[in-house]
Amino acid sequence: MDESADIKLSCRHIWKVYGDDPGQFFSAPAAAQLEKEIIYKQLRSTGHIGAACDVSFDVSVGEIFVIMGLSGSGKSTVVRCLSRLVEPTFGEILFNGIDLLKVSDKELIELRRHKMGMVFQNFGLLPHQTVLENVAFPLRVQGIGKSKRYQRAREMVDLVGLKGREHAFPRELSGGQQQRVGIARSLAVEPEVWFLDEPFSALDPLIRRQMQDEFLRLQKMLHKTIVFITHDFLEALRVADRIAIMKEGEVVQIGTPADVVMRPADAYVTEFTKDVPRVKVIKAEDFMQPVSAEISDANPIPAHATLEEVLPLLAQSSQPLAVSDGLKIVGEVSARAAVTALASADAAASTQAVATGGDLGR
Repeated sequence: MDESADIKLSCRHIWKVYGDDPGQFFSAPAAAQLEKEIIYKQLRSTGHIGAACDVSFDVSVGEIFVIMGLSGSGKSTVVRCLSRLVEPTFGEILFNGIDLLKVSDKELIELRRHKMGMVFQNFGLLPHQTVLENVAFPLRVQGIGKSKRYQRAREMVDLVGLKGREHAFPRELSGGQQQRVGIARSLAVEPEVWFLDEPFSALDPLIRRQMQDEFLRLQKMLHKTIVFITHDFLEALRVADRIAIMKEGEVVQIGTPADVVMRPADAYVTEFTKDVPRVKVIKAEDFMQPVSAEISDANPIPAHATLEEVLPLLAQSSQPLAVSDGLKIVGEVSARAAVTALASADAAASTQAVATGGDLGR
């Protein structure tokens, strides 16, 4: 992401420790508090568990920031810390520059009601209420009048493709339709930041793919700031602007999908990416070169086009093809550069696997 982009949400040295007295590890001066290895030793010797360990990242306005890892890696703990559904043991969570760990309970409730949207794996619909009533429920909690909240709810129902099902009850809907209701409900309050914790993992593969399409369609329209949790790497690659990969409470790598696939930080990340078709991840912007004098700017390739989409076009042309960011020509791609990018990605993964001996333990 552009470093100059506005930061909506910042996670600063977040720890979540479970045990009899987790606060004891963070009573020293700030400089000592962030010595991770010292704290790890103390945790192990006292029987405490670090569910989130010195986690830091920024999420820019309009970014889809995916946090992923295996079960027990700490990803859901982190997203719950961001909204203070789980209280961090130590650290800062800055939302629009305000430290959420220092706001009052009343202020936090108002932030959740008006600024945050949440969608979880469990749809959490109220079974005795209709689709329209479920979607309007958070607006009712805000104290918005019936006419206005139902108008807004109808707009959200239409937005997620459920027009005509407003008066159905959750039991009358498919799993995918129920999840759409959950999404509509979370969007009804027009949140500034949207937390999604494995929202599609309970769905069968076909419906899951359709919901990913729906999610991307909505994001293209709404440009929300999103923190998206998943354990499915292919899902992460499909929806993410950037990915943070977690292991045993720690963030081991943050980068674009192409960064993670082409330059895995360690064997743990390599294991995640080893079966990913590189042509679906590498984009034109990842291997484009400076524009040459003879390049034609007719029918330029979008910078976000995947190598899978670019290769047929390169096969039909004897010359490099122009790449556009939607406003101007920003580079060119050639068949040689495409092959080099593929080879580099495979070589990086192989080198990392050999260097670490395939050991995925800490």
